[in-house]
Amino acid sequence: MVTLVPLAAQAADDAQPSTEALRATLGQRIPQLQGIDQVSPTPMSGLYEVRVGTDVFYTDATGDFLIQGELFDTQAKRNITEDRIRALTAIDYQKLPFEDAFTVVRGDGSRQIAVFEDPNCGYCKRFERDMLNLDNITVHVFLYPILSPDSFEKSRDIWCAKDTAAAWSQWMLGDTKPSAEKGSCENQDALQRNLAFGRQYKITGTPTIIFEDGTRVPGAVPAQQIEQKLQNLDKAS
Repeated sequence: MVTLVPLAAQAADDAQPSTEALRATLGQRIPQLQGIDQVSPTPMSGLYEVRVGTDVFYTDATGDFLIQGELFDTQAKRNITEDRIRALTAIDYQKLPFEDAFTVVRGDGSRQIAVFEDPNCGYCKRFERDMLNLDNITVHVFLYPILSPDSFEKSRDIWCAKDTAAAWSQWMLGDTKPSAEKGSCENQDALQRNLAFGRQYKITGTPTIIFEDGTRVPGAVPAQQIEQKLQNLDKAS
């Protein structure tokens, strides 16, 4: 759905507008847009992309209208907005904050994935059970408490457990509630950093799997599909 938001009336100028002028106009008229990162032309004549972080809007050459929605190229049959957001939220696997994750290793651990999970996520529990069918893999688990009021407390107790990976496995596979001394855990801010990272890169659901090539896959993907993806990565390397 595309929403047109009319702004104050202003005569259109036939000259090519200054992107800095558009940035200033929109920031003045809409306080929420004072932090515009970029204004740039789109393939559609007279339409400009307005980027705030990883959020994308569109405006006309005068800044009189703001469009919140998706832009489609009907000739190329592609969603320009979706492609742009995908590029803005792309994750470099090697730059993931692994210090804020714990690691589960099976077999020789030669293959890697990262996954963002919530301890209250039923799909995550199904994913964890299915992952037992994979061998020779290292899984970097980022606790991502977004689903329930007590998700953060459970995540904290798992993160603060003496053996984090064991506490995670016991909860996800055996429903054994984790326990930890609340004052005994170093680096508790890791959970907040994970949440901030997820907001920045628009990780909106759990589980979210990230492969070494940067591919992001939402949902409880079957182990067979993960195995196939890992084999394809091996062949490509």
